[in-house]
Amino acid sequence: MAILTVREIRDMSKQELIDELEGFNSELINERATLSAGGAPEKPGRIRELRRTIARIKTIQKEK
Repeated sequence: MAILTVREIRDMSKQELIDELEGFNSELINERATLSAGGAPEKPGRIRELRRTIARIKTIQKEK
């Protein structure tokens, strides 16, 4: 399940998209740091969800 749907992303303003993107990027960095430190992630599919949501946001930013 996506963190944000395409419809939700399209309804956001440009500044909201930037803020969400920064938040998701920092969360992805934290998840990757946990994984590289040898820890087991709470939700194994979370990294994939974050990457895909970041890609969706960047795609919609380019469209606008």
